[in-house]
Amino acid sequence: MAKRTGKQTISMDKTLSIAGTGTIVGTVESDGPLSPYFDVHMNDAEWNEETWEKSESKMQREAVKIAIRKSGFEADKIDCIFAGDLLNQCISSGFSARELEIPFYGLYGACSTIVEGMSLASLLIDGGGADNALAVASSHFCTAERQYRNPLEYGGQRTPTSQRTVTGAGAAVIRNYGSPPYITHVTTGKVVDFGVTDQNNMGGAMAPAAVDTLITHFEDLGRSPKNYDLILTGDLGKFGRDIVIDMMSERGYDMSENYSDAGCMIYDFSTQDVHSGASGCGCVAVVLCGYIFEMMKKGLLNDVLVLGTGALLSPTSTLQGESIPGIAHAVALSTTPGGGKNAVC
Repeated sequence: MAKRTGKQTISMDKTLSIAGTGTIVGTVESDGPLSPYFDVHMNDAEWNEETWEKSESKMQREAVKIAIRKSGFEADKIDCIFAGDLLNQCISSGFSARELEIPFYGLYGACSTIVEGMSLASLLIDGGGADNALAVASSHFCTAERQYRNPLEYGGQRTPTSQRTVTGAGAAVIRNYGSPPYITHVTTGKVVDFGVTDQNNMGGAMAPAAVDTLITHFEDLGRSPKNYDLILTGDLGKFGRDIVIDMMSERGYDMSENYSDAGCMIYDFSTQDVHSGASGCGCVAVVLCGYIFEMMKKGLLNDVLVLGTGALLSPTSTLQGESIPGIAHAVALSTTPGGGKNAVC
């Protein structure tokens, strides 16, 4: 059985394998540097659907099918799906699941959702509640703009700290036993709020939560950044990433050598006008299920700590002048059971 290690970290007892992944991205993401690592590239925002919302639901559904196919399973061998997105009542996930006929858990962790889903799937399998489970998350630039900001036709100028919502969906099948990469530890984050109210600075709002989870993970396991080949946050962008580096340095942790942010990786800042970088549930989902998964399968990365970062705001809370709470959940991945080079735990 999984065991609690420290305040917020759980060590997996079973050897939990990521058996297969599926990724789908939009046109802007297809023009970015990670394009070769994605399974499907959409030709437009609608993707032959009547609305952007239906397009996003289709993205999620097709990413699930790809992940199941690549895992070598049939759909009826998946015991449950943990799924989420950014839309009200998680309609992308619910409408996708109604066609998949697989037991469904709907999640909302904002942009941390894929890591939250992988965490819960791992705990369920390790506890004997399932043999195979799937985590999936999606976002769509057009649906997010319509819900959270302004109509696309508005054309308002963005601030330097603003980020572009990724059009993408990423899915991962998790099973008991199998080949690497393995999920070895889960660190559940706390909601952290530093009082940021600017919805165009979500990286700044989420960064303190990432720092809190990072430090907790290291303290719980007796580890440091050096135990990982890569530490990846979900979608803090350039501004949020720099805040994490500075705050961690103040706490005595050097993050300068092996830390990156998925929101800084998926786009090319020299050719794409994306301001501070990428955001959205789909951001870390496609980077993790695409690029990171392939690098670990090839043995080019052996130990990776992934933090899904989420800004827990809504249009209603923004209009009411509320601040933006942040959340960060972490999963430790390794090509060896137990993981963490030179680990002490």
